[in-house]
Amino acid sequence: MTTPEPIDLVIFSSSILHGEALTETAGFVAISNGRIAHVGRTDGEQTANAAAEWTARAKQVIDVGEATVCPGLIDAHIHPIHGAEIARGLDLGGITELDDVRAALVRYAASRPHAAGSDWLFAWGLDPVIFGDTGFNNSLFDGILDDELVFITLFDGHASLVSDAALKLAGVTGAEKLPSTGYVGVDQLGKPNGMLYEMAAQELVRGVLPELSFEQRVDGLEKLLRSMAESGLVAGQMLDFGAPDTLEVLEALERRGELAIRLRISPWVMPGATEEDLKAMLAMQGRHGRRWHVHGIKLMMDGTIDNGTAWLFEPDAHGESLHPLWHDPEALAAAMKFFHDHRIPTTTHAIGDQAVSFVARTIGALPKNGTVHRIEHIESIPDSVLAEIINAGAATSLQPTHCALYSRADHTDNWSRRLGSERANHAWRTRDLRDAGAIVALGSDWPIAPFDPRAIIASAQTRRPAGRPDVEPVQPLQALSARAALEGYTSQYWRSVGEEGGIVEIGARADLTVVRHNPLTTAPDEFAQTPVILTVVDGEVVVDGRQVLTAGVTLDSVQGA
Repeated sequence: MTTPEPIDLVIFSSSILHGEALTETAGFVAISNGRIAHVGRTDGEQTANAAAEWTARAKQVIDVGEATVCPGLIDAHIHPIHGAEIARGLDLGGITELDDVRAALVRYAASRPHAAGSDWLFAWGLDPVIFGDTGFNNSLFDGILDDELVFITLFDGHASLVSDAALKLAGVTGAEKLPSTGYVGVDQLGKPNGMLYEMAAQELVRGVLPELSFEQRVDGLEKLLRSMAESGLVAGQMLDFGAPDTLEVLEALERRGELAIRLRISPWVMPGATEEDLKAMLAMQGRHGRRWHVHGIKLMMDGTIDNGTAWLFEPDAHGESLHPLWHDPEALAAAMKFFHDHRIPTTTHAIGDQAVSFVARTIGALPKNGTVHRIEHIESIPDSVLAEIINAGAATSLQPTHCALYSRADHTDNWSRRLGSERANHAWRTRDLRDAGAIVALGSDWPIAPFDPRAIIASAQTRRPAGRPDVEPVQPLQALSARAALEGYTSQYWRSVGEEGGIVEIGARADLTVVRHNPLTTAPDEFAQTPVILTVVDGEVVVDGRQVLTAGVTLDSVQGA
C-alpha cells in the first residue's frame, strides 16, 4: 500500500471562498508542496471524519474560526525597487494647498541633521493641484529654500520639481534634446523653471543626486515587501527594470531568506529602444530566483494627463497632451510585435484616449498566437475607444485609488481641469470595461499610490477614498461589485497575464489571504480596515496575525487605533 503524501498545512475556516464562483464554504484547505491538495467541507459527520484524515497527516494545523480564506491577493502594478528613488524624503501625499506644502517643507528642512544648504532635500507625492491655474514652476521654494538643493517627485512619478541650485549643479539649460517627448520646463525667456517632465528629463538631474547605499536599498526592499505581505498581498507584478542593479538587489535579499511576497518582473522598454535593446530584454526572460522571475515586457505609450504629457485626440485646457512618448509611435508597435512573435506578453502604459486607441488597435492587429497583451491605466476614454479595447481582446489594468485620491467629483482637481468636464466624466471606466467583457486587473502603481489592497478593493466599490464617506464619489456608476473588485486582485489578474490562477481549488498554487471579514459581504469601508489573519505564499505562512483573533480584537477597535 502506498503511504499517503504528507501534508504541510491544513487551514480550517467557517468561510472559504472556494472555486471560480467564490462560493462561501465551511471547511478546510490542505496544502502540500506549495499546492492545494484538497478543499473539504466540515458540515457533517462524514465530512468531519474526512477532515480528520487530512489533519492526521499534517505538519501544521491552523483554525482561523470565522475569518475568511480568500485566494491570494496580487497587485498588478508595483515598482518596489525603482520606487525607492521616488519615495525618498518627505511624503507630501494628501496635501492639496500651496501654503501647507511650503510649511511642511520648512519643518522638514529644519529637522534635517545637516546645516541648511549642505545637503539635498528630497520629497515626493506632490499633487499639482497646489499650483491652481498658474503654471508649474519652482517659485514654491522662494523665501523658504533659497539656494538649497531640492528634488521633489510629483505624485504620478512622471515629473519632478527641482530647485535652481539643483539645475545649475546638473548643468541643465532647457535646450536638451531627449530620446522621448519628455522635456525640461522653461519660462518665457527660455530659462529652466524647475519642472522636469518624464524620465528622460528627470535623469538629467538624477545623475548628480546622492545615491542610497546598496545595503540601504536591500534593507528598504525587505521592509517594503514585508509590509506588503502584512497588508494581505501574496505577490505583485513589478513593471520596470529601472535600477541597473535590480538583479543584484533581489539576489542579495534572497541570500537573507525568502522574499515576503513573490515578484513577477516585466522590464520596461523605453522610447528610443534599439533592436539590440529589444533582444537584450528578450534574453532577460526566464531569469529567476526562488520567489521572483522575469516574464513579460512593459511599454510606455504616453505620459500623464496631470503633466500635459498624455496623448489625447484633442488638446487639454493648456493646449498640451498631443504627443506620444515615442517620437515614432510605430516603433512601439514594432516592439510589441517583436515580443508577440516570441510569445512574450506585454503591458503598455496608455493614459490618454489616443494612446489607448493606438495600443488597442496595435494589439488587435497582431496575429493570434495565445499571447495576452494588457493596457495599463486607461484613465479617460470615449465609447469608441472602449469598443476598440473589446474588439482587440486586450486585457486591462486600472488603479482605483488614482481616481479616488487624485481626482474630484466637482472637477476642481488638476486632472479634471486639464481634461474638461466631458472627458473627466469618462474617468476610470472599470464597470463599463467589466460589463463589456474585458479582463480588469487592479493594483496600486506603488509608490504612486498606497499599496494596501484592502483600501483599493474598497475604493473600487465606492469610487472615493476608503473611510471617507464625506467625500463625493467620482463617477459612482463606474463602481465595481465586491466580487469584481476581489477578482481584480485574484482571478482577473491571472487572466490579464494569460495564465490560470487566483482560485481556491485542488491543484492551485497555495497562495492564500485570510482576513477577519468576508470581502464579499462586508461594507467596503469596514473591509478596508479588516485585520489580515494569515498571508500564505507557496504554502508557507508568511504573516501570522492570529493574535487578533485570540485577543478578541474587534473591527471597531482596529479602526480606532
